[in-house]
Amino acid sequence: MLRTHTCGELRSEHIGQTVPLCGWVQRTRDKGAILWIDLRDRYGLTQITLEEGVEAEEVRAAARHLGREFVLSVTGKVTERYSKNDKMLTGGIEIRPAKLEILNPAKLPPFLIEDDTDGGDDLRMKYRYLDLRRTPVRNNLMLRHKMAQAVRRYLDGQDFIEVETPILCKYTPGGARNYLVPSRVHLGSFYALAESPQLFKQLLMVGGYDRYVQIARCFRDEDLRQDRQPEFTQIDLEMSFIEMDDIMAIGEGLARELWQKTLGITLQTPFRRMTWAEGMSRFGSDKPDLRYGVEIVDLTDWAPTSGFTVFQNAIAGGGVVRALNAKHGFEQGAANPASQKTACEILSRRTLDQLTEFVKGYGAKGLAWIKIQGDPAVKENWQGPAAKNITDEARASLAIKLAVADG
Repeated sequence: MLRTHTCGELRSEHIGQTVPLCGWVQRTRDKGAILWIDLRDRYGLTQITLEEGVEAEEVRAAARHLGREFVLSVTGKVTERYSKNDKMLTGGIEIRPAKLEILNPAKLPPFLIEDDTDGGDDLRMKYRYLDLRRTPVRNNLMLRHKMAQAVRRYLDGQDFIEVETPILCKYTPGGARNYLVPSRVHLGSFYALAESPQLFKQLLMVGGYDRYVQIARCFRDEDLRQDRQPEFTQIDLEMSFIEMDDIMAIGEGLARELWQKTLGITLQTPFRRMTWAEGMSRFGSDKPDLRYGVEIVDLTDWAPTSGFTVFQNAIAGGGVVRALNAKHGFEQGAANPASQKTACEILSRRTLDQLTEFVKGYGAKGLAWIKIQGDPAVKENWQGPAAKNITDEARASLAIKLAVADG
């Protein structure tokens, strides 16, 4: 082995030991009489210090020719660092080198190998092998690794078996569109890349393997979406002889285990549950983000007694009336209360007219708006076509239902 320790491993208990390290030059700082090298590998950074009159002149001369990303082998004594850096795990020590060997020189990188790099997406993807050296990218890969290990350990404890299913398979019409791969052996024939292991895991269930798992690669020849790429990885499960609550309990347990093992965060289970109908009614989505404060409030029961003919006619015709309190959706400048704007200030009449046309495109008959500027208990502070037509009693009831406030 060319090294006995990694660049993120040495601590104060190693002081006095002579160790060989290998890694990449993150940066150098030359102050004339003293020169520092930050040596990096995937485990961390270690500072190498060369001082005039202490380290050998040939070692110092070699160090002065180093550039970013040179690959080095350094052998030296671990000493206590004079100016400690509590932001580094190795910030209490440094290496005083007796030997320094350049294993591989490097050209100047096209972008900084730093957490905050000056390289754009296209440049970093062109030199992906350099981008992989950056800490954020490495942390993402490490997180995926930890998640995969945690998934396997947890589900193994739940009697799942991991089965690797074919990627080259028969074309399956319907559902997602397949990628096709020509066959060299069977001329004119094609394989399809599996869009999911669905058919194979069902065969496993028929074959008596009642609990299956696979961290599966899936391929879909479709346009990009925010939550899906043409090829992606999914934790794929199948179970036999179960009820709905069984699969939910397994999923909750897996999520709890992943958050605990990878992030140190304890999730409370069982998770909150809601029906599809409730999610669509309150949030307009079957996968709602509960942090989103603008819930949909159903006013269908309130509308017939509102005194507003448009609402009453809508209900009589079998329609519905629903409302949003826009206040939470338009709060700005939380860090500077003096710069906050209310929804009433942001939603101009022109914007409201545009929103009206927008909702009509989704089948709504219209959009009624009310602005409240001042004390909601004062009738004159309610503005807008709908506000002028509803009764005092309906106004008081609406204020409670929507938790209205100034703005």
